[in-house]
Amino acid sequence: MLTDEQLLKYSRQIMLPQIDIDGQQALLNSHLLILGLGGLGSPVAMYLATAGIGEITLIDDDKVDLSNLQRQIIHQQDSQEKYKVESAKESLLKLNSEIKINCINQRLDEKSLNNIIASVDIVADCCDNFETRFMLNRVCFHNKKPLVSGAAIRWEGQLTSFTMKEGTPCYQCLYDKDSFTDQTCAHNGVVGPVVGIIGSMQALEVIKLITGSGKPAVGELTLFDGLDMSFSKIKYGKKEGCGICG
Repeated sequence: MLTDEQLLKYSRQIMLPQIDIDGQQALLNSHLLILGLGGLGSPVAMYLATAGIGEITLIDDDKVDLSNLQRQIIHQQDSQEKYKVESAKESLLKLNSEIKINCINQRLDEKSLNNIIASVDIVADCCDNFETRFMLNRVCFHNKKPLVSGAAIRWEGQLTSFTMKEGTPCYQCLYDKDSFTDQTCAHNGVVGPVVGIIGSMQALEVIKLITGSGKPAVGELTLFDGLDMSFSKIKYGKKEGCGICG
């Protein structure tokens, strides 16, 4: 049951009929996993911590360096050489001291990731390599956990969600596992606000999925072009013979 302080803290969300007290309680009762605490994971973690997600597990094996600070806004100048998960935890607890935060500063194999995802309610994919994305998709499908996926590079970004429900597509329905090579910000560059936009959209999708608000971006890939400030959408469906959900 919400306390008087929580009713005040989250009042601007609670007054929305799509969320109300029941939706806010659902957020407080939820356990979110964020994989990747870089440019995308920063706004995802910050917005969802302040929205009142009750428990957040952070996974990232990297440390903060100077080149991160241009876009990874959860980290500070004095965070350099700290593990990103620890740096992020410090920032998040300053934003909302009542949430529970778990930190994992190592790269997990599929078995370990499966054990963790089995205990969470929803997953935000904020990583920067396809191998991890495909593994995350497999584990989320196995555990039937919703997955919100974002990506950004240069001036462009994209977003989609997977509920892993019967008849809906998974990540491998959208992307062919054998046809992609990783394109990272380190090799191609990225404008900071682009990851901020996509990460904020991911946070919004998580809120929608937890509270049952609106229409989630399932079977729909939203593309953002920062150079001409345009959004477009591509519809996609379950792929026949998909090696994961087919």
